[in-house]
Order: sequence, then C-alpha cells, then structure tokens
Amino acid sequence: MSDELADRVRDVLAVDPEEYQAQAEADAEVVKSELAAGTFDNHQSIVGLEYEFYAVADGRWASEETESNGLMRVPRRLLELIGFEKELGLHNAEMTTSPQPLNPHGLRAQESEVLARLTAALQCTSSEGMRLVSDGLWTIPPRGETARGYLTDSISDGGIRIATNMTDAVRYHAMANGEHPVEQMSVDAPHVELDADTVMPESLITSIQPHYQVAHAADLPLYFNYALRIAGPLLALGVNSPFFPPDLYDDADPSEIIADAHMENRIAVFESVLNGEDAEKVRFPDDLPDVETAVDRVAADATIVPMPVPRGDRFDDSFATLRRKHGTFWRWVRPVFDGATRSSANARIEFRPIAAQPTVRDSVAFQAAFAGLMESLPKREHPVINQDWATAKENFYAAMRDGFDSGQRWVANDGHETTNPVEVYDDILAHAVDGLKSAGCSEAEADRYVAPLRVRAETGQTPAGWKVDRVRNRLSDGADFETAVYETQRDYIGRQTETLLEGSFADWV
Repeated sequence: MSDELADRVRDVLAVDPEEYQAQAEADAEVVKSELAAGTFDNHQSIVGLEYEFYAVADGRWASEETESNGLMRVPRRLLELIGFEKELGLHNAEMTTSPQPLNPHGLRAQESEVLARLTAALQCTSSEGMRLVSDGLWTIPPRGETARGYLTDSISDGGIRIATNMTDAVRYHAMANGEHPVEQMSVDAPHVELDADTVMPESLITSIQPHYQVAHAADLPLYFNYALRIAGPLLALGVNSPFFPPDLYDDADPSEIIADAHMENRIAVFESVLNGEDAEKVRFPDDLPDVETAVDRVAADATIVPMPVPRGDRFDDSFATLRRKHGTFWRWVRPVFDGATRSSANARIEFRPIAAQPTVRDSVAFQAAFAGLMESLPKREHPVINQDWATAKENFYAAMRDGFDSGQRWVANDGHETTNPVEVYDDILAHAVDGLKSAGCSEAEADRYVAPLRVRAETGQTPAGWKVDRVRNRLSDGADFETAVYETQRDYIGRQTETLLEGSFADWV
C-alpha cells in the first residue's frame, strides 16, 4: 500500500508547476467568461452542508473505563458501507448532504438527510465497537498510543515521506515532499508543543461547513462581505475546542493552561499547520470588490502541490485545474464556482469557521442561521456591511481566543456600534429568523432552527465553556490534568450519546 501511495506522490511531484499555474490562469478566464454569460446564475438560493466526525472506541473496545473512548481508525470498507467520505486522518469520516433549495422543504430535507444517514452510520459503527463523535478537536488518543506518536508517526518510502495514520490523499502526503514542502507543520497554540514532518496534526480538528449558493453570481461579493462580518459573532457562539490531548502540552501548571487556552483551538491548528513563511494558505480573507476578483484570487493563490488534472466532457472540466487548485484555497470563508453541467453551474459561499457541534440540531442551527443571515442582511441592506474589514477580522480572532466573552463589535440595525452581547445577538438572530421567514418558513419553524443559538446567547454558555468548567471542577476535586481532560471528554461523549440525534446543547446546560 505504501509503495503504491509513494508512486502516486512521485507522479504528483513530476507535474510542472509553471505549466500548472498557466493552466489555472487560463481556466480562470474561462470561468470569468461564463460568469459574464450568466452561466452561474440559478435564480434561487441553495444550501448544503459538510459535516465531519471522528471515531472513538465504544462497546466491546471500551470495556475498561480508564481507556474508554480512545480514538479509533475507521476501516475503509466500513467508511464505504456507511456512505461517508474519507478525510485527512484514518479516524475521520465526512458526510456531505445533497444540495437543496432554501425553503422549508429544503431545510427539512437537509436535517432529515443528516439524521437518516448518521443514524444508519451509528448502527453500523456500533457493531464494530466504535462511535462517530461530533466535536471540534479530539483529546483521547488511541488505546496504548500517545497523541504525539499517532500524529507524528511516518515512514520514508524511497525518499517519499508517508504519514502512517493519514488516509491515502495524495495531495496531503505530497505536501511533505517535493521541491517546496510546507516548512511549518507544527501546532502553534498556548503551552502546546508539536512538530511533525507531515500535515497529519491537522487531523486533530473537525468542523461543519454550511454552503450558501447565491441566486445571481454577480452578487456573490456582497454576500461574501456580509459573511465576513458575521464570522466572528457566530464563531463566538460555536466555540468547541479549548483543549488538546494532554500529552501535547508542556509542563505548565494546569491553571496556566486553562487561563491561556483558546476557546477554538481548531482555528490555530489549521493555520499553524498549513501556513508557511511564504504562503498564508489559511486565513481570514479580504473583502471582495467584484466576482471576477474571487476567481483571480484562486488562480493567484500560492501553489504548494501542483496536481495532475485529467479532463473529460463535464462542464467543469473546462476549468478543471482551477477547481483542483481551489482544493487547497483554504480561507475561513471562501467562494466556490462549480457544476458538472451548465444547468447545475453555481456560485456559492462555504462558511468554514464553525467546529462540529454537540448535537445534530446545534449543527443544523448554524447552517440555518447562516442561510437566514445571507437571505436577510443583503435584502435589508443591514449597516454592518459598513463595518471596517479590520474590525471583522479582529472579531474573528477574538472569538477564537475568548469565545462568548470576546466582546464582539457589531453595527446594530439602527446603525450604532455595540459590544453588548444582548444587543449583538438580538439583532443577529432576529435577522436569521427574518431570512428564514423570507425563504418561506413559518415564524415558529424559523424560531425552532435558531433556538439552540438563542439559548447560548442568553446564557453565555458554549460547548467550549462547558468543557473548561468541567476540567476546572475536576482539578479542584483533586484530579490531575490528564484525568480531568479525559473524564471531561468522556462526559461530553456520554451526553452526546443521549442527545446527538434528538436533543441539543441546551439540554446540557
């Protein structure tokens, strides 16, 4: 297996980067000409969702309480059986929903598809002694292993560096090889020390990624710029990764670790592992002045691994290299131009800041709220669009660090700036409901979608805060740091087992 993968990596490394870049730029011109022709217009809004999970020991593999819920590798045959897609680590599994029109039936279809497929997947994985977990960052390593060893283990196959616990995604393995490999594959977070020779540390994290397809492609920059301004406030409600596996920390006192912890460490993991000195591949993006600039940014983005690109008869094969390059165009909010046929061609926004949440209803709440905000804010010409981009960026990273307590700055509907969380979230969630109602939802249905986020805004409770409180309490009761983190994680998984499909995080607080 490693020999075959190494050969595939060598094939990738043989691609001429200058020819690859020239083709991406030519493809960009194709997309821009199709944009001008209206090919990417669809005259309706469409929503979708990517939902990532990781697997842990459950049932027969978790008979000993002291070692229960350790990370588990998902057999490839099982991944195929449950209809999920592989992600970076062997422990990962990803579900992608079928795109649906943004209306009451489409939203119900999104939630129903997640519930139906996840229910079936949980039944299959249970028989294999494992459980899929919806979370932001795993903390209990596989039984008998350390997190450091699991994340850094690799072999050299004829000079090609292969991560032992990474799925056979050639582009990720290739990033550790070649003429210009990623220079900084280490995690940069308070009190955490982890260096690796592959991008495997990125597999610590999991997320949800709501998609919003705009009706008219020329309007994408307006929606995109609004999305940047809601990124911080929504992230502040969704933080869910305050702790790393304990063996990754230095010898700091637990009280220091807690005091300095970021509420959303997955942001720092993704940026520090995949950004090099010469290329900020993962970052908070700039405003978009026009839709053509969105295409040009993808084409101009630094190329770490030029990939061979086969071309066929599909519509999007006419810009296949640009699509391939977009696969490593990592931004916290990013534009996408896609479509296998002319009739399905679309321009959409992927919203990437939010970690996977404690329950399905919480994850769907973020998807629905994001879609509702995308419907309402541009239509109502909400004044937050005039907020300085630098403030939106500051909001985002403040939310990463401090979560709900980050003092989000918002321009309210009447035009005044506020950091009062009551005013901030009353305005934001009211517009989310308004957008869902304008998409056809009844007021009761729109309120139901947004309710889990409203509870967080009213109580100040987030999943990250829930975890921090429980680790702190266990330390006060005399537990060591490792035990406190592990027991909190088992508590999280236990609560999720009871509420994943039919409850919400509100049931935990």
